[in-house]
Parts: sequence; structure tokens; C-alpha cells
Amino acid sequence: MKIAVIGATGRAGSRILTEAKNRRHDVTAIVRNAAKLADSDTKSLEKDIFSLQAADLEPFDAVVNAFGTDSSQNHLHLEAAKHLVSLLKGKEKPRLLIVGGAGSLLVDDQGTKVSSTPNFPPAYLPTATAMGEELVFLRTIDNVNWTFFSPAAEFGPGERTGQFRLGKDHLLTDAQGQSHISMEDYAIALVDEIEHPYHIRERFTIGY
Repeated sequence: MKIAVIGATGRAGSRILTEAKNRRHDVTAIVRNAAKLADSDTKSLEKDIFSLQAADLEPFDAVVNAFGTDSSQNHLHLEAAKHLVSLLKGKEKPRLLIVGGAGSLLVDDQGTKVSSTPNFPPAYLPTATAMGEELVFLRTIDNVNWTFFSPAAEFGPGERTGQFRLGKDHLLTDAQGQSHISMEDYAIALVDEIEHPYHIRERFTIGY
């Protein structure tokens, strides 16, 4: 399959790129600076996400948005989603898969979000809010094949185990009540979703 990864030099994006390449997919990194790619043999398109045109994305079966920004520009998460949707509206492909956040996941059946819980770190609230707004926007879109993939609460580099659980809108926790996933295992599940589409126009999540 032809897969594009936006933000392929970031922590999550680089692992998604590696996972897709290791499965012998035809992968292109969409990055602002191709010199930052770890593998010089990786095909790349050197463009800012907001400079992308519909013709840039047309060749792909799937586009992964692993775009990241600092906390002072959190509004760009929503703006990026709006821009990509504008390029893909009315088309069966490429699919749009977005690396989302955990803050909008639910912790109960009353609609309480992770970001609303007492122990949620205040420093992460702006980013969680911005990514939550991104999901709210996507849920109004019915003419793009989008998928929003929320990680567990603790999301960072780690081991590629291949052992994880998937869910939809509720935070997944382990037997000790912890919610965590490695970026490597997250990448496995995301590429699985590209290969075998299951969560079309919906959010899903992952955890141990």
C-alpha cells in the first residue's frame, strides 16, 4: 500500500514510518526538513502540512497525520485537521488516520473525560482540549474516511511487544489501574488499521 506519514520525524511519526516500511509498504515521509529523517533512503515530500495540496495526497491509499506542535500553538491541531479534510472531502481514498490524544477518552459511563479528572496534569490541558476539539470536528465529517486513534494515558517510546488491547471511547487500564502504551505498539495497531480497515469515521484507542 502507498502510505504517507505527516510528521514522520517526530516521536510517534518516526515509529509509524518504521513499522510501515518494515511491512514492505511504499511509504513517503511528509516533513518540513527531510534531512532529519533517520533513514536517508526514505522517500520524502518536503512540505509544511498547511502547504499540502490535494494533488500531493492523491497517490496514497492512506495518510497518517502525526503532526505535532508546541503548547503555544495548540490551535494548529484543529486547523491541520480542517485543512486535510478540505483536501480529501468526497474521496474514497486516501484514508486519513490521525494520531490523537488520550484526554478526550472517557473514564466512566457518565461522559467524564480523562482531561476532567482531578489528577490530570494542568500543563497538558491545553493540548488535550485542542485534540478533543479536533475529534469533535471530525465527528461532523461524513465525506472523508477518517480515523482518530487515541493512545493510552501514558504514551512514550518503549518496547515493541505486539501484546495490547483495543477499545473505542473509554480509557483502557491494566490490572494495576495504569493506562499506558509504547509508541512502538501503537504503531503496530495503526498500521494494522491501515491494512485492515475497521474503525471508519470513528475513534478507537489502545492500552495494555
